[in-house]
Amino acid sequence: MMQTKIPLIGIHHIAIICSNYAISKQFYTEILGFEIIREVYRKERDSYKLDLSFQGIYYLELFSFSETPARLSRPEACGLRHLAFEVSNLDETVHILGQKGLPCEEIRVDEFTEKRFTFTSDPDHLPIEFYER
Repeated sequence: MMQTKIPLIGIHHIAIICSNYAISKQFYTEILGFEIIREVYRKERDSYKLDLSFQGIYYLELFSFSETPARLSRPEACGLRHLAFEVSNLDETVHILGQKGLPCEEIRVDEFTEKRFTFTSDPDHLPIEFYER
């Protein structure tokens, strides 16, 4: 029998879309002390993705896009992009969310880590990601 609670393990990462990549990169690395794990320029999106850690723990993804409107709707707007929770079983999580009336997007695979993930939304339409361990 499946659990009735979502098998959360912890927060996987926080993704932030910034309006000025260079200034935000400097702030998070030089002022706050996050370390760069990986920096990727995605030419097809004219976008940078910067993976950051603190004390060896992966915490933040910093994104840039050529135009960043104020958040009116999801997903690609300036500010907090989404919250991500690490789960041990993504299929079970999607099933439980469905039982609770929360539809999920199609499960996708992260092109860099090859891990599976999906999104739903909180009551205020903030995107919530569930990322499989």
